[in-house]
Amino acid sequence: MSGDVTRPRLSVVVLSWNTKDLTLACLHALFAEAPRHSREIVVIDNASHDGSADAIAAAYPQVVLVRNTENAGYSGGNNQGARLATGEFLCLLNSDTEVRAGALDQLVDWLLEHPDYGMAAPRLVHPDGRVQTACMRFPGLATAWCFDTFWGRFWPGSLVEHRYHMRDFDHLSSRDVDQPPGACCVMRTAEYQELGGLDEELWLFFNDVDICRRLWSRGRRIRYVAEAEVMHHEGASTRGFQKFLVMWHRNRMAYYRKHYGGWVMPYIRLCVRMRAWQEWVAAGRRNPTDPGRAKAERDHLRDAVREILGRGTS
Repeated sequence: MSGDVTRPRLSVVVLSWNTKDLTLACLHALFAEAPRHSREIVVIDNASHDGSADAIAAAYPQVVLVRNTENAGYSGGNNQGARLATGEFLCLLNSDTEVRAGALDQLVDWLLEHPDYGMAAPRLVHPDGRVQTACMRFPGLATAWCFDTFWGRFWPGSLVEHRYHMRDFDHLSSRDVDQPPGACCVMRTAEYQELGGLDEELWLFFNDVDICRRLWSRGRRIRYVAEAEVMHHEGASTRGFQKFLVMWHRNRMAYYRKHYGGWVMPYIRLCVRMRAWQEWVAAGRRNPTDPGRAKAERDHLRDAVREILGRGTS
């Protein structure tokens, strides 16, 4: 740490988008403990329309609050917060989390004691205490073919899915991982900046996978610290996003193009079309006596696929 005693050890960046109650609960948990490592809290409100920014300002005037007039996305918003961070370490924390006492201190401790590690992340649990098995291995080309498909449930696709989702790991012990849960992670601020932060082309999804892959490519290890616990309302921060599936597929395409090259794009487009075909069939099965409803679902699906595969994906 620098000789500036006023500099916090940890900067926590919380990205908020229409999750007012969850964000307030997240901040309450942060301020409810007396951390060993000094910290500052930076909140980026991504143009919420539910009164989040005003509620945060009223309840927690001590946070650094930025009110965006437009949604900068997950990557852009976190990068914005990171630029304001003054701490030696940087924590990216989803607004749908509540940190348990001491959890962030444990993550900082790990990085202080292990300089060869580039990131540390906690165990996530559901509100009822169940562990979220959220660590994953990096997606390969076979993953794109099998993920979220009925053929991925059967051999050999099931082997691909088993490996990708780390179903051989119960998440109860600490270990090195490819990519930990993106809801909470701690890095050195300087290293985050050296990497250029999150890739803003990956607007909402796959940005955490990408930065983990870039860390590993420079020989930096990533630690899942099971002793550090964070409660996570899984999916609560993104479920209200209208273009969820379109953005997910477009960001996945951008990730594969970045890490495998342009040659892989015809294959990834085929994967999108095959997944759409599965949904096309399912629409008919869901509505065997209502062809009008089936047609409406299929028309919506066709429009989504056109948007996914449209301009800017090649």
